[in-house]
Amino acid sequence: MNVELDRRNLGGTFEQLFELSAALDPASIEQVYRIRHEVYCRDLGWEPLRDDGMETDKYDPQSVHCLLRRRGSGEPVGCTRLVMAYPGQPEARLPFEVSCDEVIDRSIIDPRALPRQDIGEVSRLAVMSNFRQRKGESGTAVSISEEDFESRGQTPRFPFIPISLYLGAAAIARHLDVEHVFVLTEPRLASHFTRIGFDIHGIGGTIEHRGTRMPSLISSSKVVANLRPLIKPLYEVIEAAVAENFRQHPEYVPALRARLAAGQPG
Repeated sequence: MNVELDRRNLGGTFEQLFELSAALDPASIEQVYRIRHEVYCRDLGWEPLRDDGMETDKYDPQSVHCLLRRRGSGEPVGCTRLVMAYPGQPEARLPFEVSCDEVIDRSIIDPRALPRQDIGEVSRLAVMSNFRQRKGESGTAVSISEEDFESRGQTPRFPFIPISLYLGAAAIARHLDVEHVFVLTEPRLASHFTRIGFDIHGIGGTIEHRGTRMPSLISSSKVVANLRPLIKPLYEVIEAAVAENFRQHPEYVPALRARLAAGQPG
């Protein structure tokens, strides 16, 4: 795609290149699982290969997935998910609550003290290999570098793929009234998000989990308010797409709420 990057309208440029959606139907959810299998199982070897070509885990039934495709062709680009907590079941911990239990600074925030319906976690972010071919990316599911915010000769750049996936997860969280969104990410990735006004704050020390990772917090209600003016049009495009997905599937949220209310710890 030969689309000129217009830094005055990142939302318009994004719409020319990509299509982001909340994966609320079986076909879209299957595509998410197939992207994850391609990245986590085939490319990186982080998970075992599956006979059905789909990577899933015990947290998927309590998750809302985000799918990014190439505009026009529908080629899969990447995915992520928002893992929801089971209301009233603090023993059913989110993934980061297990892996980061000893490094969370509970003087900043204690997830155990929050209403379970108010918390979620962004995880399983994956980008297809043909969309992450830069030097140093062969061993990671996604990354952002300083180069992504600079120009290559006369060509300006912007990391649409990872940023749009995180903004998509934030839009889903806002739609579902999930205020406290946690994410386990590379420290440098969090710092790059901070520079565009993405409200993300470290809440503890680092752990080794497929590289150095740190737990961070996103406040979904602050996402729009703190974004740089340049980024807001991009978020508005993504938020509108997510809202339309939920409008087209009015049965999804009631079914999700019922599933979470009846869910059992994994």
